[in-house]
Amino acid sequence: MDKFADLSNKKLFLMDMDGTIYLDDRLLPGVADFIERVRSKGRAVFLTNNSSRGIDAYLEKMKRLGIPAEEDDFLTSVDALIWYLNENFGQGAGGIRIYVMGTESFRKQLKDSGFDITDRYEEGIGMVILGFDRELTYRKLEDVSRLLNEKPDLPYLAANPDWVCPAEFGSVPDCGSMAQMLQHSTGRLPRFMGKPEPIMPELAMKKFGFTREETLIMGDRIYTDIACGVNAGIDTAFLLLGRGHSGRHSQIWHRAHLYIQQY
Repeated sequence: MDKFADLSNKKLFLMDMDGTIYLDDRLLPGVADFIERVRSKGRAVFLTNNSSRGIDAYLEKMKRLGIPAEEDDFLTSVDALIWYLNENFGQGAGGIRIYVMGTESFRKQLKDSGFDITDRYEEGIGMVILGFDRELTYRKLEDVSRLLNEKPDLPYLAANPDWVCPAEFGSVPDCGSMAQMLQHSTGRLPRFMGKPEPIMPELAMKKFGFTREETLIMGDRIYTDIACGVNAGIDTAFLLLGRGHSGRHSQIWHRAHLYIQQY
């Protein structure tokens, strides 16, 4: 954090969640005090590439961890995906029938946003979308492989490029790893949404009325969190958390809390 000691002009703090402020169901030491201080001077917005659950699940989790939060405090890779689809294919993706490989929650978010989706191979499918699928089955892998092989020009998107999702015991395969597995059977990689694409921070700055100079993105991954800030033209804070080492977590967030008292 030393490189970002001057936080006097930062008002919008875009904070990664998984592996940054908590691990599984454990809030990392020092995080609550830091968020409280941020909120006394500006705005904290939680960003996540995890598409496997909706904002309602994050609200419940934050409450369980003792962090007050509202729906407006979150932006997810699903938000970025929905924005991209509406902007580039028309509202509701122009009515295109979309095969979605993802969790029930992911499919519901897309359906509730007006998209025509299915999770079964059938005629008339005009797009494939991947998410972080904690409910992955071999049939889904077969369906996507068949669709992409039969239709090489089919639009193909994915919520995020993360290789792994952090867990208390280490990590589990995320959407990026599933996409790489499918690349071996199809020869194709999807167009990824979420971090490191700049869509989420740009949506946050527009929504809350802050400039790039007033915005900071914080996270524990260079290839998603930090790259996202670079792509959006905003300052970044790379947290060397060392997953699983609570003492190191406590030191990082205690120092962050001290630094933010400057402004």
